[in-house]
Amino acid sequence: MTTRLNPYISFRDNARDAINFYESVFGGELTLSTFGEFQASQDPAEAEKVMHAMLVTPNGLTLMAADTPNGMDYNPGNNISVSLSGQSEDEGELRGYWDKLADGGTVTMPLESAPWGDTFGMCVDKFGIAWLVNIAGAQQEQ
Repeated sequence: MTTRLNPYISFRDNARDAINFYESVFGGELTLSTFGEFQASQDPAEAEKVMHAMLVTPNGLTLMAADTPNGMDYNPGNNISVSLSGQSEDEGELRGYWDKLADGGTVTMPLESAPWGDTFGMCVDKFGIAWLVNIAGAQQEQ
């Protein structure tokens, strides 16, 4: 089983600075993509904002971060969610978690095909906890 559970921190405009700081603290390998790379924002001023950053450390820590687009609410103190992610062979398991987490909650982005090739969705469960679910697309498997 390759499903991962990890924190996902949202920022307004400084996710790049924050994740670079965390890399200096924890070490590891950092990957980062911008909204512009995936044409994921209608606002050209947001092209260089971080759409997704992931830091994976040698000792197994994973931390994810992103900038919040200007059109979405950003509330410091409530800017941490939980990410569930896995490979395509984990799809049944991840969709099962999604169904249970979304039941009685609010789906903020349906679990469906995303511009980067994965299946992705966001919801807030009935207790007010924000969840992100990402199922890797076939092109990312090794």
